[in-house]
Amino acid sequence: MSPTVRQPKRILLRSGKSPYDVLSVEEALHQDVIATNSGNLIFQDAAHKILETPDTEVVSNGGRTEVAAAARINEEYDAFVVPLANAFRPSFETALQRLTRLISRLRIPVVVLGVGAQTGVSYDPARLKRIEPTVRAFCSAVLEHSASIGVRGEFTEQYLRDMGFRDVEVIGCPSLFLYGRDLDVRKRTPELTAGSRIAVNGSHSAVQKQGLGTVIGRAHAQYPNLRFIGQNLSDARQLHWRDLSDPNSRVTAMPTHPDHPMYREDKVRVYVDPITWIDDLRSFDFSFGSRIHGNIAALLAGTPATVLCGDSRTLELCRYFEIPHRRLDQAVKDPESVGPARLYEQADFGGLVGNHLERFERFIGFLDKNGLQNTFTHGDGGAAFEQRMRSLPFPPGVRPWNDTDLASLSSRFGWLHTRVSELTEDNVQLRKDLARARKAQGGVPAPAASVYRRARRVVGRPLRRALQSGKQ
Repeated sequence: MSPTVRQPKRILLRSGKSPYDVLSVEEALHQDVIATNSGNLIFQDAAHKILETPDTEVVSNGGRTEVAAAARINEEYDAFVVPLANAFRPSFETALQRLTRLISRLRIPVVVLGVGAQTGVSYDPARLKRIEPTVRAFCSAVLEHSASIGVRGEFTEQYLRDMGFRDVEVIGCPSLFLYGRDLDVRKRTPELTAGSRIAVNGSHSAVQKQGLGTVIGRAHAQYPNLRFIGQNLSDARQLHWRDLSDPNSRVTAMPTHPDHPMYREDKVRVYVDPITWIDDLRSFDFSFGSRIHGNIAALLAGTPATVLCGDSRTLELCRYFEIPHRRLDQAVKDPESVGPARLYEQADFGGLVGNHLERFERFIGFLDKNGLQNTFTHGDGGAAFEQRMRSLPFPPGVRPWNDTDLASLSSRFGWLHTRVSELTEDNVQLRKDLARARKAQGGVPAPAASVYRRARRVVGRPLRRALQSGKQ
């Protein structure tokens, strides 16, 4: 009798795409694989690497929450792992409700990695009161499928405990465990000079409403080698297509806006793959700004970073990981205090690096408790993952479209031509289907006509927007 071959465990991971998927910039933006914010891919890729072992296959769900697919998921997978960020916020409530409905239909383990609640830096949960029933339902559903729920930091832990949940563990975010036990961040120069390479990041809200635009403007005037790294889908579309259709385009003080001097000087980037993002930051001397994962990307590259915290989601994570940080609302009152040179001088990475192993072991303990293997304990430490990633031709960071050369135009309009052909084929097929319905039923029923008009709008709007952006 031949020995029984043990089948590897299959994990379904909530993520925008597999780390191994190489997409063109156009396709990545079209599919929105970053789920509006490229920081999502950093912790999702980290989770994928950590969970991939010789006995475990990790499969991305493409960011889709398909409640109707619950039966198939139960049949095909052994666990559903859900890395989350600031999911407990009013604007995410509908998505959280849909995720809860899916989890409630699953019979397999469901493990949540690093979920967080979002409010102001004062940690006042009042603005979250309205979504409390949704959060309660989500956590109850998760804890029916797992031993505990992993949260980002102190505020979220207390928020859930105040609701009566006890099986809550602070584990931070998977992103800083991308290299397992290893985290080496050190200052490579005693001080920053005018020639230093500095990365800055920030959200539209921080730039427009919290004073970060002034901070960036001062740094731009003082440091010729300053580079802004955006993270929003709208940032990337402004760089690649000069697409100003998103409401974010009203924030002209954002360096990703075509009217900003940093855009014209080619001092702006957005990345659609974490590997190129982290690699590019290895050559920088310092990173700062309000984006938590923009600065975590720098720390993973070994580059010193300081976070300017504008809300609870960034503050609690900085406190847990001991990342150098300042409260943005306090810092902007004294512009000199948030200059790169001062931030660099004051940054202390002793706690971040010195206590990393303890936090890593706590994270691994959480995975063990929830029945999940990890590559650092049960595999090759991620060596095969890294080797495969290094063999793939990921596109470089998205740059401002200041070029008028033929190659620049060809790549963009070649993709647009392909999309036009695909949409035309879809439209033709839709017309044929409706014509058959009209013939069979003696005219198009009102519902069918409504569907047809709606379908034309769905395929027409993005195409017109893309074409218009390409002409600008």
